[in-house]
Amino acid sequence: MGLLDLLFGGGKKKVSKETVETRGQHMPDLNLPADEKFTIYFKKNGGKFIYCTSPEEIDQAIDNIILENQWQDALFFAMDDRLISKFSKEVSFTKEAMESEVFFTTCEHLVAQNGSILVCDHQLMDKKVNELPSNVVVYATTSQLVQTIGEGLKVIKKKYGAAIPANITTLRHFRATEENADDFLTYGSSTKNLYLLLLEDL
Repeated sequence: MGLLDLLFGGGKKKVSKETVETRGQHMPDLNLPADEKFTIYFKKNGGKFIYCTSPEEIDQAIDNIILENQWQDALFFAMDDRLISKFSKEVSFTKEAMESEVFFTTCEHLVAQNGSILVCDHQLMDKKVNELPSNVVVYATTSQLVQTIGEGLKVIKKKYGAAIPANITTLRHFRATEENADDFLTYGSSTKNLYLLLLEDL
């Protein structure tokens, strides 16, 4: 370590999760990797996070969620045919929201900035968040992590080109609190009991 490093405290310092979690909501973000930052804020928002390293672990996690909530006889509402095909052995599906208490979906991105989940009409069609079942299971991969909403929107624009999707919104509040009760950014949405199945693909 050089003299300047000694004088000015150079070198990398590890920041504990407790430090991040206890910072005020208006304080600038600490420089953490996207995956760690997302995990901290997602859990702070009340989400349930299940990290998996293989498709087999995803299947087991789904089985555990079904057992935990006694959803053995429940139909999962899904609008993505690829998702239905992929998990048809573990889950019984319906395409009618009124027939289900559980919405099973993918997403566009996981936003580290605030622990939210970015979705659009490819996941929601024309439905508003408050029209969905109160329980949500999201299947995502680590390659979908982005630092900010702005970065996620740029990737969406690049991915879809001129056919920019509609109904772009974020799922963020997974537990009702006094802090989010009057948040105008949640207009048209509602608090969801949300599980995130995150598959390592990097």
